[in-house]
Amino acid sequence: MKALAKMKPAPGLELIETDIPQPGPNDLLVKVQAAAICGTDAHIYAWDAWSQSRIKPPLIVGHELGGEVVAVGKMVGGFKKGDFISAESHIPCGYCYQCRNDQQHICGNLKILGVDTPGCFAEYAVIPVVCAWKNDKSMSPEIAAVQEPLGNAVYTTLCEDVSGLNVVVFGCGPAGLFATGVANAAGAGQIIHVVKHEFRSAISKKMGSTKLIKYDDPKLVDKIKEATNGVGADVILEMTGNPGAINQGIEVLRKGGRFTAFGLTADTEIKINLNALVFKGCRIICINGRQMFRTWYQMAGLLNSGRLNPAPVITHKFKLEEFQKAFETMKAKDRKSAKILLIP
Repeated sequence: MKALAKMKPAPGLELIETDIPQPGPNDLLVKVQAAAICGTDAHIYAWDAWSQSRIKPPLIVGHELGGEVVAVGKMVGGFKKGDFISAESHIPCGYCYQCRNDQQHICGNLKILGVDTPGCFAEYAVIPVVCAWKNDKSMSPEIAAVQEPLGNAVYTTLCEDVSGLNVVVFGCGPAGLFATGVANAAGAGQIIHVVKHEFRSAISKKMGSTKLIKYDDPKLVDKIKEATNGVGADVILEMTGNPGAINQGIEVLRKGGRFTAFGLTADTEIKINLNALVFKGCRIICINGRQMFRTWYQMAGLLNSGRLNPAPVITHKFKLEEFQKAFETMKAKDRKSAKILLIP
């Protein structure tokens, strides 16, 4: 089969020919119909400090997919050949403290598909059955492939209720765009989206934002406070990890509000106004992945209702052989893309 792999400790990826993997007793063999590129894959492609410390070449990468089950392990129950699935990329051990306390998504021995185990940028992939999510066959492979990152946005947005509330989303990457759509589907009263790239502003409107503010607007804080009658935002969804955005989010959060952190920062030591947080009596919730499988059921309900449509966020599709063009498009300075798919 064809696969996209990190073959050596250096920037870039390689398209290789390799054997079709065989599923273990608790695995599914999946014929990949569509796979989506994540920011993690871009880090691996660039071979930055994080990937150098984590990735052990040779490794087939990728962890967001939709595909058909073509073989099942002898111990597998609940799935059969022909099932159409997406993958939960977090692979839990099943026996640690977190797993035994209904927190599999932050397992103490967590492995990640395409990071710690062979991934899905290939014609076939092995998926542990504990990570498989069965889709209705009417779902398109493209939507199936983006359910994993869409689930991040569902968990971030709906870890607490947002109906009727003033929600401010920082970040216009796929995560921020998905979060905007989730907030809209869940009945947020107002969705203020802080954006950087003009191309993605148009997508934000399609996803349901009610007000757009440029990230570098000198009156950003004033405009958010004005839009919320001077009270401030009920909910901040911080999807960037940018220190400036984090502190702006803290500033515009109302007393008693909720600050939800999903974005990862390149600088692990950033200054925040702790006193402001304490005096506001706010809640800070940090999000890692998706709850297994509560988030997936919420996501399925929103998708089936028709109120959530992630399709506008999918802007490009490339053949697996065109991976270099796909990654170049993803990282272009003008960011005239959002979610990019690879089709084996």
